[in-house]
Amino acid sequence: SFAILGLGTALPSNSIDQSTAAQYAKGLSCDNDEQAALLPILYRQTGVRRRHMVWNQHLIEEYATTGSTAIESPFVPSGPNDRGPSTLQRMERYVKEAPALAFQAAREALERGEVLPREITHLVTVSCTGFAAPGVDIALIKRLGLPNSTQRVNVGFMGCHGALNGLRVARGIASAEPGSRVLVCAIELCSLHFHYGWDPKKVVANALFADGAAALVGAPSNEVPEASWRMAASGSCLIADSEFAMSWNIGDHGFEMTLSTRVPNLIADNLRPFVDDWLGRSGLSVADIKSWAIHPGGPRILNCVEKPLGLQEGDTTVSREILSEHGNMSSPTILFILDRLRQRNAPLPCVALGFGPGLVAESALFV
Repeated sequence: SFAILGLGTALPSNSIDQSTAAQYAKGLSCDNDEQAALLPILYRQTGVRRRHMVWNQHLIEEYATTGSTAIESPFVPSGPNDRGPSTLQRMERYVKEAPALAFQAAREALERGEVLPREITHLVTVSCTGFAAPGVDIALIKRLGLPNSTQRVNVGFMGCHGALNGLRVARGIASAEPGSRVLVCAIELCSLHFHYGWDPKKVVANALFADGAAALVGAPSNEVPEASWRMAASGSCLIADSEFAMSWNIGDHGFEMTLSTRVPNLIADNLRPFVDDWLGRSGLSVADIKSWAIHPGGPRILNCVEKPLGLQEGDTTVSREILSEHGNMSSPTILFILDRLRQRNAPLPCVALGFGPGLVAESALFV
């Protein structure tokens, strides 16, 4: 299995509260008074209190306050027909901002894990909000001073459960390569893809998503017997006939997300049989699990996970805290949750669950 040695997280310095975000979003999305009245209600229902993002906080607050279209920034609407920055402009900002945020998280993970950069043998990067080559992986090798021989894997465009896919890769490496030290880093700049114009599915995405980075360093479990959190198993479930429920595609004005209102019900109807079968292969049942790290796609997602698994409200407390404090940061979010659970000495075993386009549920078991 794969032992966690250290976890690190990082957030952009800019942040806005949800009421300011709603005010800003009116200029991005609303074409009439009815939409302008509905939008703040949607934002209040997200469970998000504050979000961090790489956009200039002062420009957003100025626009939210004044509504001025004279503010010179591609990320502030110039008028009612503005569809927002091009995908190229958004990717240029990703290339500028992502490496530094990833570096902060990775450096903290190494420091907490007491692992020296020169000891890293493998690097797994995770992102679905930006791409470039050379990319974040090469930047991390240079900035952290990792060996030039560091072997790389990039988990791209898999969505909110991407970090769990990255951990699965790390576990496979650790199992196959004695002496390996694997660094996993998930970095997302979701705010770069805020959608302009009124599309209810995309307006909901605007209300939930945020920016952040998280990293984890680990090793083969038998080499670090003192490590208390070990990834012992992982699982995956593609929900039948659910392709329509969630999508993430590249458009002319950023990456475009759609979310069906049926997502919570699809998860609720299919999750328990999958989890029962998966845990059973490890000789466990839902009743044996002492802690839960549930990706907070939104309050309804958490609710639809609680019911079929028979969880108590306290089982998703940390997930709801992270959603409230930071929004849905896509792939790093689950690592933020695991970090907080570890800091609070949450009891083991722990199950992590994430959901993404497919519709797919991904899982990891920590013992």
